[in-house]
Amino acid sequence: MSSTPFLPPLQDEPWLSSERLAGLDPRPLSAQRRFRSHHAIGGVAALLVSLPVFVQAPLVRYAPWVSLVMSLGWLGLSLHLYSQPRTRLWGDLLYGFTLTWLAGSLYWGWLRFEPLWHMPMEALGIPIVWWGTRRRFARIGTWFYLGSLWGTAVTDLYIHSVGLLPEWRQAMQFDRLEQAVVPFRAALDKMATPWGLGWGIGLGLLLLGVGLWRVQGSRRLHHWAFAGAVLNTLLVDGLFGWGAALLR
Repeated sequence: MSSTPFLPPLQDEPWLSSERLAGLDPRPLSAQRRFRSHHAIGGVAALLVSLPVFVQAPLVRYAPWVSLVMSLGWLGLSLHLYSQPRTRLWGDLLYGFTLTWLAGSLYWGWLRFEPLWHMPMEALGIPIVWWGTRRRFARIGTWFYLGSLWGTAVTDLYIHSVGLLPEWRQAMQFDRLEQAVVPFRAALDKMATPWGLGWGIGLGLLLLGVGLWRVQGSRRLHHWAFAGAVLNTLLVDGLFGWGAALLR
């Protein structure tokens, strides 16, 4: 098993908890403690998926360089936490979040006017997670990133399938939210058609099914990180649609 020059390799973790990861408690984990660890990872992963939407999105419109520099801060914090036994679990997860934040900074800061660039930019972290996978590094963060990427891909598939690209381009031309009311209304009209509703229900069920399937009977924390990212993508998409509907 290999490692980076400055960080230890991530060991196999069939049912990790923060106590077991830190080596503080050699006794077998109780079912209750495994439950808490799994749901803590899933809950924090879900929270991290929300940050780019509710914090980064408004930030990059006015200060894209600040968001980009913050990526270095997230990276430094994640590596520091990962190098400490007591916080290694959270540094691992934060590492995956850093990749999503970096991709979001680049796309939403400078390329948001062209939706066709969205997925290529969001997928910039794939070579990095491939490198980490070969070295068994940051498995939880890797799966979080892949879960977030999967949720983004499904959302973009909906946008392409329903024909919302023109409205996307128009909405990105405005500096203030109230100025984008017209393209938002046009997008909602398309979403409210049988075609739009059918795609929305089908892809929503796909996200729900994949997220629940991944954690069904699983004791692996990286599965819960993946599911937290996927399932909260569904929630965020729903909140976004509800918010857009309020502008009608």
